[in-house]
Amino acid sequence: MTQSFSPPRSAGDKVPTAGGSSPWRSLAARADLRILSLLGVLAALVLIGGLTKPEEFLDTRNLQLVLTQASVIGVVTVGMTFVITSGGIDLSVGAIVALASVWATTVATQEYGFAGILFTAVIVGVGCGLVNGLLIAYGGMVPFIATLAMLASARGLALQITGGSTQIVTVDGILRLGGRESYVLGIPPLVLVLAVVVVLGWLILNRTTFGRRTVAVGGNAEAARLAGIDVRRQRLYLYLLSGLCCGIAAFLLIILSGSGQNTNGNLYELDAIAAAIIGGTLLSGGRGTITGSVLGVLIFTTITNLFALNNLQSDVQQIAKGAIIVAAVLVQRRTASTT
Repeated sequence: MTQSFSPPRSAGDKVPTAGGSSPWRSLAARADLRILSLLGVLAALVLIGGLTKPEEFLDTRNLQLVLTQASVIGVVTVGMTFVITSGGIDLSVGAIVALASVWATTVATQEYGFAGILFTAVIVGVGCGLVNGLLIAYGGMVPFIATLAMLASARGLALQITGGSTQIVTVDGILRLGGRESYVLGIPPLVLVLAVVVVLGWLILNRTTFGRRTVAVGGNAEAARLAGIDVRRQRLYLYLLSGLCCGIAAFLLIILSGSGQNTNGNLYELDAIAAAIIGGTLLSGGRGTITGSVLGVLIFTTITNLFALNNLQSDVQQIAKGAIIVAAVLVQRRTASTT
């Protein structure tokens, strides 16, 4: 007597199994354990902050600051999660954020007001993503090389636009959004934007055909092609999505700082990749988790805040981040070897 069953329709669906021995149930259990582990790490960091600097760390303004700072890199990380899930990489996200922020804060752009700044930031981000996508999907370039070239080009163009100087924003609508009077029930508007992006990203990755195709391409591109998926077009869309997230992040950064600088987004690519990896997204592709990536962003942002409050040197902070990344990759390799 034979027994058959079909796999779940998406990464978030649950499949009833008999005897509790299904690989799908085992996969779900590991995912739940991973999320719980990240929550435990975040709770431990909050506890450390509460014990070492209780008045400063637990102050409402400081917690709002942590969430606000996490919002910008968090939006970038959502896009990065999709790209890594597909088996790609994007080293240019930080440079794209810088280019979009300075292009959107030029005197000519600010003449068009709030809408002009937002439109320019998003269009520049999407345009850079389009170039990356065309080079990788249709030009046959390795993602590492293509996005590395974009990193250098975007940084150079951002420096050329600014001449090395800071571009101050004078648009009232932007400046008001950066003030405390714009908070909604004590929540900064940047955090609300991040929440919307995270929810949409989760739904797209876990509940749409686009998300299933992304996972399929990352798991086995040739098998995905044989199954009828246009792999090249899918990869193009993914880098467009990453560019869109960079454009949104650039706009948020403009609100946060009230300026545009060619140094914006420095090392964002490393932070986004690290957050996605410790969140559970496989660097080799085929599995991604938006929830885990966001928790990874919160962990890194909280670590940065703790180091600043305790007057610890930035080099120690970078060492701590590096150790976390290495540990996360080792855990991924061990988990993969047991599946």
